[in-house]
Amino acid sequence: MPTSVEDTLTRLAAAWNDGDATAYADLFTTDATYVVFDGTVVRGRTAIEEGHRALFAGPLRGFRMEPPTAAVPVRYLGADVAHVLATGGTRPPGQEDQPADRASIVSFVLVCDEGDWKIAAFQNTRAQR
Repeated sequence: MPTSVEDTLTRLAAAWNDGDATAYADLFTTDATYVVFDGTVVRGRTAIEEGHRALFAGPLRGFRMEPPTAAVPVRYLGADVAHVLATGGTRPPGQEDQPADRASIVSFVLVCDEGDWKIAAFQNTRAQR
């Protein structure tokens, strides 16, 4: 089923909220790069899945994510490449609001393959207060 850029980001949050590392990683290309807020670089869908499986079972168990909100309109760099600069973050279990120290500016590069938008590159940077 064809997807939109926005649908991919909504599905990303849903997979996070379900604690489903496989569904989360499936939204990335096989050779994706993923830069964590602390500068750690993760390479490839398999490593993204393994890392998130550990996070969802451990320190981020039960954390919630709202779908990233585009800070500027989606920028299409071609028919099959898009850049999204958005705000995002997670909140601990039981908290209604996202703590300020968990707010992030996130950048996505997505590519479209046969109507399916996948994340090829992601960077998470903590927002300055």
